[in-house]
This record gives sequence, C-alpha cells and structure tokens, in this order.
Amino acid sequence: MPSLESVSIDCRTVLVLGGARSGKSRYAQALAEAAKPQRLFVATAEPGDAEMAARIARHQADRGAGWRTREAPLELAAALRAEARQDRAVLVDCVTLWLSNLMFAGRDLSAEISILAKEIREIRGPVILVSNEVGLGIVPESPLGREFRDWQGRANQELAKVCDAVAFLAAGLPILLKPAPSPNLRLR
Repeated sequence: MPSLESVSIDCRTVLVLGGARSGKSRYAQALAEAAKPQRLFVATAEPGDAEMAARIARHQADRGAGWRTREAPLELAAALRAEARQDRAVLVDCVTLWLSNLMFAGRDLSAEISILAKEIREIRGPVILVSNEVGLGIVPESPLGREFRDWQGRANQELAKVCDAVAFLAAGLPILLKPAPSPNLRLR
C-alpha cells in the first residue's frame, strides 16, 4: 500500500469503495489511525453465523488498542450524530452490511440513504465510510440480488456526492476518485 504521505488532501469525510477483499477496510483503518489518536469503529455487521462471527473477531483483533467500538446495524445516522466529534476519527465498516440489514428489516431504503447523506453533510468530525462496489461483476441471478445491487449503487452515489473525498481500492491499491479534475472534453 502506498504511503499515506504521498497524497495530501484536506477533507473531513471519505468514502472508501472497493470489491470484496480489495483492501478497502485495511486502507480505511490506516486513514483513521493516521488522522486521530482517538478512534471509533462503527460496526454494522451482525454475527449471524459462525463464519461472520469469526470475521468480526478477526477485524477486532486487527484494529488492536486505541479503538472503541459501537454497534449500529440499523441506526447508522443516529450513531454518527451521537459519536462524531472533532477530536476523534470515526470509521464505519460497512455501508453494504448496513444497507442489507435495512433491506431485510423492511425499512425504506431511499429515506434511510437520504438521512445518512444529510448526516454526512452536517457531521462534526472526521468520518471514513467503507462500502462495497457491487456493480462491476455479473448481474445477480435473483431479483433480490439485483434489487440489492441497484440500491447499493444508489447509496454509493449519494454518499460520494456528500463526502469530501472518495477512494477506490483494487488489489490493495487506492485510486483517488474525488477530488479529481473535471475533464475538458470537446466532442466533434
């Protein structure tokens, strides 16, 4: 992973996107650790089975000391409102699991995404959001899978609009998407 000193951008909110096993969580954790000595991990995962419980335990061990954890499988905007402050970095991992939790709970996804985006615009301290980019692969076979993929794309777009910076991870390498120069294309 390139040095965090290689690019310096003044920002308060960062959306870190990537596919499964892309390195997005590790990158987001490094950003938070470089930002503030006080750090809060907002967890959206619920240990529904043994594999997920083991995954959660591994992530907790990887974070080590210096981190506090708050569980927010559904009420993410409320957790950020209560916890974000200038002297502490907040890392949300991940928007994808939060969205699936909302979907299975029968919540209004459009309203929930809007509430979260509004909270991010008004947030009081540094926040890093991790989210999966699920639209780069094959079209899901099931209607539920396609519906989820579409909602995840909408959520990522809304959050990208309101975050100061957006990074995309592929093979553990970050690509800065925002801020980015606007192309000056002239079509002929």
